[in-house]
Amino acid sequence: MNGVEATIPRRSFGQTMRPDVWWTQPLLVFLGLSIFIVYSTWAAFQGSHYFFGNYISPFYSPELFGDSPHSWFGTKPPWWPGWLIFSPALLILWAPGGFRVTCYYYRGAYYKAFWADPPACTVGEARKTYLGERSFPLIMQNVHRYFLYLALVFIVILTYDVWKALWFVDPRTGKSVFGIGVGTMVLAINVVLLSGYTFGCHSLRHLAGGFLDQFSKSPTCYRAYACVTCFNRRHMLWAWLSLFWVGFTDLYVRLCSMGVWTDWRIV
Repeated sequence: MNGVEATIPRRSFGQTMRPDVWWTQPLLVFLGLSIFIVYSTWAAFQGSHYFFGNYISPFYSPELFGDSPHSWFGTKPPWWPGWLIFSPALLILWAPGGFRVTCYYYRGAYYKAFWADPPACTVGEARKTYLGERSFPLIMQNVHRYFLYLALVFIVILTYDVWKALWFVDPRTGKSVFGIGVGTMVLAINVVLLSGYTFGCHSLRHLAGGFLDQFSKSPTCYRAYACVTCFNRRHMLWAWLSLFWVGFTDLYVRLCSMGVWTDWRIV
């Protein structure tokens, strides 16, 4: 039989045979990520109203240097350049930010929504060549595993913040007493959602089971792999819920600190 070579004409940008409103999802992703980026950048540069009593915003935790009682090493360090705006968030946000930017889900999301690469499945794109993630700058996405290690450390720190949020200063005695406020619940939900997102990470899934040829040789690794896989099945949902809630948590602490909202005590 003689082989027949067939060529498929290249679609122009935005051209498709899809009858559905395919642009809805990338548009919503673009709007959602844009709102979060603008708000989180603004909040990070404020350097104020990031704590309220025993609450601290996750954008600023751990507070390595700062003016709040949550600071680990005191106030602004002397080596900080005088011409540069100081905010405790600028010292630590690169770590959770890098984890999300290099996340497998978010890569696909912002490749489509911001770069139109491609805008959606079977929709024509603007670029004419494909380099993938094997060349600069996208080859740097491979550091995602190392950002995962940092993200796991942040989960521990934010969990400790929830523990601190359970203890309030009694104005009559000046001693710490156990209690639960609305802010305590807000911080706790934030940790749950961030944990679901982090533990569903593809890299963690590979670490849990990627070193074995047969799971039967290590039941413990299999259980860990199955647990991570359970979270991974809803990775997109965890990603969006945690993104929204971490921003809301900062907003809650900020508005309480400004006196706009009242933190009601439940217990």
